[in-house]
Amino acid sequence: MSDAETSLDVAIAAKLKRTPDGLVAAIVQEHGTGDVLMLGWMDDEALHRTLSTGRATYWSRSRQEYWVKGATSGHHQHVKRVALDCDGDALLVTVEQVGAACHTGEHTCFSTELPLEGK
Repeated sequence: MSDAETSLDVAIAAKLKRTPDGLVAAIVQEHGTGDVLMLGWMDDEALHRTLSTGRATYWSRSRQEYWVKGATSGHHQHVKRVALDCDGDALLVTVEQVGAACHTGEHTCFSTELPLEGK
């Protein structure tokens, strides 16, 4: 993650429980349908950018850089709401999704169902 200081509100930052590499899981849900679209990762700066711009911004662990959802694909996420879970270790980002949420072109990244044994 960037060494630059973040402008995230200190009261919000104090509530976050981060992974050892400074990240918080961001579960993304579609505003109109309630569909769970994807899981991304945010550090303090990505969360600040998301809250201040209304555009979902994540930290790419593979590329080691910030990315705004839709900047290259055109499949934007317009943020409607951000909520912190009771433990402070996960965010729920509710968005208006334009286009596919998954990099595979699927509406959701959670389209592969696994069989339940004993059912």
